[in-house]
Amino acid sequence: MDPFSTKNLALQAQKKLLSKMASKNMASMFIDDTSSEILDELYRVTKEFTHNRKEAQKIIKNLIKIVMKLGFLHRNRQLSAEELLLMKHFRKKVHTLAMTAVSFYQIDFTFDCQVMSNMLQECRELLHSVVNTHLTAKSHSRINHVFNHFADYEFLSALYGSSEPYRSHLQRICNGLSQMLEEGNI
Repeated sequence: MDPFSTKNLALQAQKKLLSKMASKNMASMFIDDTSSEILDELYRVTKEFTHNRKEAQKIIKNLIKIVMKLGFLHRNRQLSAEELLLMKHFRKKVHTLAMTAVSFYQIDFTFDCQVMSNMLQECRELLHSVVNTHLTAKSHSRINHVFNHFADYEFLSALYGSSEPYRSHLQRICNGLSQMLEEGNI
């Protein structure tokens, strides 16, 4: 039997198109205002931390690509029952991560770098499991790039430190996360 399938070809073309369209302007078509504001703050704090505008842009662009591809796979019913279960577990873990991030910000002297880093690494591994057979090695390396950056102890310590401009960025990130939690968007 010929392995050619127009459905698979169309899905591959759509995934490729999503990769090419993952700019901030295109993301605004798929991502709500609060999420966009959080991404903007993550970009600013990453740029501040790395002192590298291109690296900060690359990290956020990779994050947007991951989110868009994950949404694409879910909307097009490409995930198996097992992968959907993993996706549900991933969503719960992201919800817990958001609540923890906000809690660490709101309650002084509770921040634990190891806890945040471990939670981010667990999210990364769950995400790899969800998309394991669907995305290329390049997409998996994007997942690693994003999560390794945000799970970095030095980055987290700076973000949750008391000095500016990090404290202002963290406040805006946590305000956005709180709003998303209240609205049930995380």
